Amino acid sequence: MDPDRKSTVSSFYGGRRGSQDALNNDFPSSYGPNYSNHAQGRGRDDASSFFDRTSRNLDGAGRASTAGYNRGSYFMAGREEPVKGGRDEEEAGGNGGAWDIYADFNNEGPRYSSAFVSSSTPADATIGPVEMVTVPAMGPEWQRDELRDMTKAGKREKKSESRQQAWKEWNRGQRGICGKWFTRKMLIIFLFILCCCIGIILAFTIPRVPAFAFNTSTPLANATGDWKDAIPTVFSRSPTNFSFAGFADLQVNTDSNFLPLTFNHLRATIYDLDTGVQVGSGDLGHRTFPAKTLSSFQLPLNFTYSAVNTSDTTWTNWYDACRNAIDDVGGVRPAVKFTIKLDMDIAGLPSKPSTQAQVSNADCPVELAENAG
Repeated sequence: MDPDRKSTVSSFYGGRRGSQDALNNDFPSSYGPNYSNHAQGRGRDDASSFFDRTSRNLDGAGRASTAGYNRGSYFMAGREEPVKGGRDEEEAGGNGGAWDIYADFNNEGPRYSSAFVSSSTPADATIGPVEMVTVPAMGPEWQRDELRDMTKAGKREKKSESRQQAWKEWNRGQRGICGKWFTRKMLIIFLFILCCCIGIILAFTIPRVPAFAFNTSTPLANATGDWKDAIPTVFSRSPTNFSFAGFADLQVNTDSNFLPLTFNHLRATIYDLDTGVQVGSGDLGHRTFPAKTLSSFQLPLNFTYSAVNTSDTTWTNWYDACRNAIDDVGGVRPAVKFTIKLDMDIAGLPSKPSTQAQVSNADCPVELAENAG
């Protein structure tokens, strides 16, 4: 270390401690005999109370102080005298009653202060009842979506959204069709009961297709009355044709019906059994048959056919069956063979069913004169 940077404290280098070393300097006790001389040598302040035991231990009131804290070392913010000069509030009242601490808040009893109390009569005491009018506050300006809601397109959109929301709520079972009624579950139950009732009603009211049968003895009957006169009986070789009237003797079975069965039309078509050519037709018209019965009726038929010549098989079959019995050996004519098809138009039945039957042993309903044709 450089000599000029050497510490000035002599005790640092092991030398004799000087009198200026405050850390190692011994101070004499104030109770010793040499204390006064020592104090004069140091030049202490005799006015300081730190070195005066008497002034240090007693405050101005003669009480002992502690650690330098006395009444002059801090500021006392409060006051020592009682509130309102130390007078008792109950004695100052004069009437001996307790002081009401709520007098300033509930407008009852003696007030603590009358500075803000008016001695005049209140204005409300002279004025009658006042009607209050509520004026609505100014609202915000119209927004773009609010302006659109006032247009026809916006109203249609709102209605569409309302219908869609109602449909979703109904599908979820949250609302009904008529208020709380006819929710989805209730509607399904109602429709099920309704379908059962309709099914039971239809089971008794829907007409059934009846069954038909021919009279075994006379499937074809002779025409009578106006129907016979309406169609002349003709068998001609040139031109080759024939025409005559007759009746189909039928029976209808309505055992499967609970109500009377009504036919709007019952149309019949006759075909030759050998050739399949149509040779006649007929229509019963409007007719009603009772239920649960086996009824007989005659369906009018018009037999009409035209051919090229007499060698036609259909014309020959019907001519041989209808000619005079004298022209046949033994007086027995051949039987008429045909197929009859019945087309039914039944009231109350949406479909138009049909049925057909074959007859191979029927007698011709007419008999020609001897050597006719």
